[in-house]
Amino acid sequence: MPAGALPAATPSTARPRLAWTRWPGWLAADLLGIAVIAMLQDHFLYFPERAPVDDMVSAGLRAWPGPDDFRGLVAEPPGPVRATAMVFHGNAGHGGHRDYYAKALAPLGIRVILAEYPAYGPRTGTLGERSFVADAEQSIALARRQFDGPLLLIGESLGAGVAAAVAARQRDHVAAVLLITPWDKLAHLAAHHYPWLPAGWILRDRYDSVANLADFGRPVMVAVAERDTIVPARFGKALHASLGEPRRLAVIDGAGHNDWTRHVDAGWWRDALAFLLPRPD
Repeated sequence: MPAGALPAATPSTARPRLAWTRWPGWLAADLLGIAVIAMLQDHFLYFPERAPVDDMVSAGLRAWPGPDDFRGLVAEPPGPVRATAMVFHGNAGHGGHRDYYAKALAPLGIRVILAEYPAYGPRTGTLGERSFVADAEQSIALARRQFDGPLLLIGESLGAGVAAAVAARQRDHVAAVLLITPWDKLAHLAAHHYPWLPAGWILRDRYDSVANLADFGRPVMVAVAERDTIVPARFGKALHASLGEPRRLAVIDGAGHNDWTRHVDAGWWRDALAFLLPRPD
């Protein structure tokens, strides 16, 4: 053995000792990463787009209730009004990007309110479940003062979580709920996308639609996109399975999370309304 050389380490001694000395550093790095994600979780869930009211208004849509006290956009049907639908959109963009609801439902006699969230579009406020649900309750109260007839809540993706939560609080004022590309519990979806995170511990916003709709007792339709990779269909199916009657599951064949509107037609919407808002005999 050359002078000054050390004997070769054996696998049974050196490697375990090396791993043992390093694991606290690995653990600290993991915990730091989890802490950072926990602090920044709103940036992973909410993607608001700011815009002035004038940029959001388009043909057939006007500011609701008005430009100065803006809470969303409204479209009136060309003929008699059968019901009012309040729509809570997904986590990106703003309500003005969802005019496809007005185009689909207004010809069927449905007044459409595209509700806007706090901190989206021109609105002030804070992001988060508590803020969104409290604001949605205020919008429902205003719609009920202004408009007669049944109120249908529609929620898409994140908006499905909002609609389910506010439906639980406003049960006596909501006729039915349509949830499109929803999850059952946000913690389940987070665990799917980030399996290494203790999602159930760190999530501030829960959006637990299973718990929120447990005793709803009114028609709920769950529509899932067959090829959804953002909110896989199994989460919406799990939500549907947890519901009491009356309930309906609709699988939109061939659709993904963001293109489902291209896979439904006027007949699909008529069938949905026949279930959600059945006409009196």
